[in-house]
Amino acid sequence: MKSKLNSIYLRLHTFFGPQYWWPAEDTFEVMVGAILTQNTSWSNVEKAISNLKDKKALSPIRLFKMPVEELARLIRPAGYYNIKARRLKNFLKFLFASYQGNIRKMSLGGIRELRAQLLSVNGIGPETADSIMLYALNKPVFVVDAYTKRILLRHGLAKEDYDYAQLQDIFMRGLTPKVKLFNEYHALLVKLGKEFCHKNKPRCLICPLRRKKNA
Repeated sequence: MKSKLNSIYLRLHTFFGPQYWWPAEDTFEVMVGAILTQNTSWSNVEKAISNLKDKKALSPIRLFKMPVEELARLIRPAGYYNIKARRLKNFLKFLFASYQGNIRKMSLGGIRELRAQLLSVNGIGPETADSIMLYALNKPVFVVDAYTKRILLRHGLAKEDYDYAQLQDIFMRGLTPKVKLFNEYHALLVKLGKEFCHKNKPRCLICPLRRKKNA
C-alpha cells in the first residue's frame, strides 16, 4: 500500500506541480474557509470571504461580536448562509470558551484532543475538523473528501462501504505523517478529481494515473 500511495503522489506531483493550498492570508481565514466550503464551490467561498474582508470583519473577535443575521448576509454567496452563519458562531463560541479566542494557544494542543474538541462543535464534521487541523493548525492529519474516496475506489485501494475513518486510515498508515506531504497530497487528489476523475464521464484515457502499456 505504501508503494502505491507514494507512486500516486509522485505521478500527480509531476503532472500538476505544487498546489499551494490552502489559499488564505492567515490561519483564521483558513478556519472560516473550511466551514464555508461545506457543500459549495471554492469560488463562492472566495466571494463570501471577500465580503468579510471588505467589512474588515475577518478576525475572531469581530465575527464573535457580529450579530448572526449580519454574518449570514455577508456570507450569502457561500450558500446555506443561515446554517453556515450559525456554524461559524458555534465555532467562535468554542474558540473563545476554550482558548480565549487565541488561535496560537489552540495550536499547541495535541492532535487527539483538538480533533475531539472540533468534532464536538455543532456543525463541524470530520472533513471540516481535519481541514482545520491540517491547513490551519499544521497537524499531520489527512483530509478525506468525495474526491479521495472516488479515486481510491477506482484504483482498487478502498471498498465502497469504507467510512471516513477507514479511508483516512489508508493514508495515516501508508504515509509518513508530515504536514507538508498531507497538505500537498490532498490538494493533488482534489485537482485530479476536478479535472479528470469526474463522478460522471471520468477522463480515464488521459488521466495522469493511467498505466501505460509498457509500464
